[in-house]
Amino acid sequence: MSVDQLPVTATLVFPARLTPEALEQAAAPVAVTLDEGARNAVVGCHDFLHLCLAEGREIYGATTGFGPLVTFAGQKEAADQCENLLFHLEVGQGADLPPAIARAALLARVWTLSQGRSGVSLAVIDALRATLATSFAPAIPEFGSVGASGDLAPMAHAVRALQGRGQAYLGEVRMNAGEALTRAGLVPLELTGRDALALVNGTSVTSAAAGLALTALSRSLAAATALTALMADVLGCRSDFVVPEIFEALGHDDTAGQAAVLRAHLADHVPGAERPLQEPYTLRCAPHLLGASATSLRHARQVVTDDLNGVSDNPLLFPERDVIAHGGNFFGQQVAFAADLMSITATQMANLAERQLDLLIDPHRNGGLNPVLAEAPGRDHGVQGVQLAATSLVARMRRRAVPASMQSIPTNHHNQDIVPFGTQAALTAHEQAQTLRLLHGSLAVALVQAVRVGARRPTTTAGARLADALDAALSADIPWATRVRRAADILDTAV
Repeated sequence: MSVDQLPVTATLVFPARLTPEALEQAAAPVAVTLDEGARNAVVGCHDFLHLCLAEGREIYGATTGFGPLVTFAGQKEAADQCENLLFHLEVGQGADLPPAIARAALLARVWTLSQGRSGVSLAVIDALRATLATSFAPAIPEFGSVGASGDLAPMAHAVRALQGRGQAYLGEVRMNAGEALTRAGLVPLELTGRDALALVNGTSVTSAAAGLALTALSRSLAAATALTALMADVLGCRSDFVVPEIFEALGHDDTAGQAAVLRAHLADHVPGAERPLQEPYTLRCAPHLLGASATSLRHARQVVTDDLNGVSDNPLLFPERDVIAHGGNFFGQQVAFAADLMSITATQMANLAERQLDLLIDPHRNGGLNPVLAEAPGRDHGVQGVQLAATSLVARMRRRAVPASMQSIPTNHHNQDIVPFGTQAALTAHEQAQTLRLLHGSLAVALVQAVRVGARRPTTTAGARLADALDAALSADIPWATRVRRAADILDTAV
């Protein structure tokens, strides 16, 4: 066990398929193992690389300069060539990425390198595995990648930290990377051959951030569905809007699926007598919006999972065919598109939550409850501030939903003359997912407050269970901002 003495919380075995959910496990110490076949493939590919170099074959990044300088020779010594690469890529700017993203990126990199197509040394993979078994996380600046030739700058900073240079985290504490390595019981990473290029020349930060965004948004979809049902229950709405015949006629499977989940939440619902025949769209059309969200997330899951389990590097080596292939398996367009779709999806779910909150605080539409759900209007102001903050969050999400995946700007001496900006798309999707949690937390707080000021108790088993869990954690003597964050945490697990 490493010096920081944290227990391993999960074990992942390559070549099992890496899932977005597994990326979340990497936030804590995780054991990663390679089966014998994978280890042999890595060693065989590494030997093939050095055989080709001994034969005088031209190999990008090993015998040449990088990017548009490919027509020039690189450093003669392999270790110097690794330093040659990392020195010019250590250029990131901005705040550090969350350590959970940095560690997920290391896990994603292990998965692509372990497929035995990169020529990387087994020692490098073992070093990454050892790192993941501790709480060490490299400090990676947010900006610097255009998502082509992989996440060059972010991963260069990650490699520097693994070498004991730059900054790193041990748990939540930021410190000098060398100190973090020592305290974690790790030794500085040594590189040779094309180890450095294999570590940076792929979309691991992009796919890691997108995968973490996907898992968070999947939870948020469940939360949005549960909150919609709870709202309909508390207000006493009719449940006609989720009858199966509507969705059989519509023909969208995911929408029918979300309607079925809503029906399950409302299985023992008792409608009130005061609600109109038809509810506003924030309730009546919620199954359609949430169903469309499910479709988008299903597509994103396929794309991100494929990316996590593919080989993201260049060139690729195929020893069994005596082939070194130079191509573009670092161009993260698929994940870029999927991440932008996730950002848009998150924003529309946020729109729904904010509009449901607005309906809930309006006496003209909430069944006559006090305005802004105040207990004594004027002497207190209920959730008035909560809605103001929610409006601010929605506005931010709308601005952030502008797609990154088609913002290509030629760069790198026109070597990278079209780029996907997948890293920015994925990091934005991750940010959007975290903001959406706060919108749902805000709506949950308002639903608890509605019951406290006179709305009926939930009539459904599922609604009562959720309302009780929220009510127990949201005492009236804590600040509203804290209540929102607590509610968001409860929703992550309660639904």
